[in-house]
Amino acid sequence: MTHPRPSLPRPPLSRRPLPRPHRHDVLIACAGFSVGVLLWSYGLYTTGDRVFDQRWAALVPLAVMSGAEALRRAAPRTALVLGTLAVVADQFTDGNLATVLMFTDVVYAAVVYGTPAQARRIPYTTALVTVAATVGFLIWWQNAIALLVGVITGMVSFLPAVTGSIVRNHREAAEAARLRAEQIALLSEMDRAQAVAAERARMARELHDVVANHLSAIAIHSTAALSLDDPGTTRQALTVIRENSVAGLAEMRRLIGLLRDSGAETAPAATASLAGLDALVAQAGTNGAASGLRFTLDDARQDGPGLPAPVELAAYRIVQEALTNALKHAAPGEVRVALARADGALRVTVTSPYGERPGPRAPGSGAGLVGMRERVALLGGELAAGPVSADGGGRVWRVRAELPVDASEEERA
Repeated sequence: MTHPRPSLPRPPLSRRPLPRPHRHDVLIACAGFSVGVLLWSYGLYTTGDRVFDQRWAALVPLAVMSGAEALRRAAPRTALVLGTLAVVADQFTDGNLATVLMFTDVVYAAVVYGTPAQARRIPYTTALVTVAATVGFLIWWQNAIALLVGVITGMVSFLPAVTGSIVRNHREAAEAARLRAEQIALLSEMDRAQAVAAERARMARELHDVVANHLSAIAIHSTAALSLDDPGTTRQALTVIRENSVAGLAEMRRLIGLLRDSGAETAPAATASLAGLDALVAQAGTNGAASGLRFTLDDARQDGPGLPAPVELAAYRIVQEALTNALKHAAPGEVRVALARADGALRVTVTSPYGERPGPRAPGSGAGLVGMRERVALLGGELAAGPVSADGGGRVWRVRAELPVDASEEERA
């Protein structure tokens, strides 16, 4: 059984605050009222035939029009209604030129500062009023003075409305252009930030892939040299340390040179490619000999069109990082690098013994796997890394990457 919810008392409706006139509009209204009073004091009127012959009657529409002028920007619709009533009432008195002039400004302000719907309707409404007044006076008077009255009506109502519509359109176009410029600037800043982030990520990958291999070998062999009391082993370890230090220093100088000369017109630097895999595997064999690791390369690619440079660089760096990880973590045994090309993709596979590793080990941070995944993702490929069952029994750590090769790139190579 459901119980009815108790009705809560509704809060009283808050009254809308009265519009606050703009300071400049108040000054305009005071100036218009002062001019109207001055014209009235000198007896300068705009109509001859009048219904109210009292001289002070012309001041009432003038005062109402001045109030509408003060609200021209704060409440344009209210100002237009008051101004219309005042200018109509002015025709039944002696008339004042300041009242008519302020009405033109009220019509103009209603179009410029009013709502979009109001700004669209007022020009059409004033045009219909002008035509109706002209036709009506022509039928009533049946002389050319009716045309003059129609022209004056159009100048007082239709012309200010059209002028306000033109000014409003220009303001809206300028505001749209300003917003568009701000959006373009914001998008440019976002693109710049993304470009900087992408460049920093690329630099981080290059630094890690280039330097980590040499530093890992240095760490492993320096630990071996410190832990083993054998002059021959120590000398061999120091030789490997020196070779990797020199190679790492050369790579660092090359990267620093690229960063410094990025804006200058310099010769293109050599990019790592699969042609250097033999030297990379041989160097890994030298670095891993003390840990009982053997490195082999099986390149099963057939002769054909060359690979795109980004694919070759990514494949080279993936193999380099996989060999570095094998030097740091693999158990003694064979580390095998295999390359194959089929179904429009380059397949890179690196397997290493998986298990407990005796002797010194270099610490890892996990940045290598992140870098490999980023490289493969940039080319739209797939990467899998982890322990799997070996064909002859046991388990191996396998890194397998498939890098798609664009056919159009192959044809251009």
